[in-house]
Amino acid sequence: MFVYWYLIRFTGDSPFSFSAIDIKTYAMAMLKTPFRDINKGNMPKRWFDELPHTHKALDDAIEQGALFCNILAKTSNERLKNAKA
Repeated sequence: MFVYWYLIRFTGDSPFSFSAIDIKTYAMAMLKTPFRDINKGNMPKRWFDELPHTHKALDDAIEQGALFCNILAKTSNERLKNAKA
């Protein structure tokens, strides 16, 4: 939500809609697991790249972006395989 607010406040427009979904909720849906049971330790290792976990804003953003892209790509590929089966 901060990114949306920032874009509206300082540019007057946003390429994104107001609604959003976070990575934890997306992982919950993909893994069919209760929200409280989702954490990095319970997510498949194949979803993670070997990126630094420094707690520096840019590193964290890159790590989170890569995680989201990996979840999206890998779950999309799995759904395609299941659809063809």
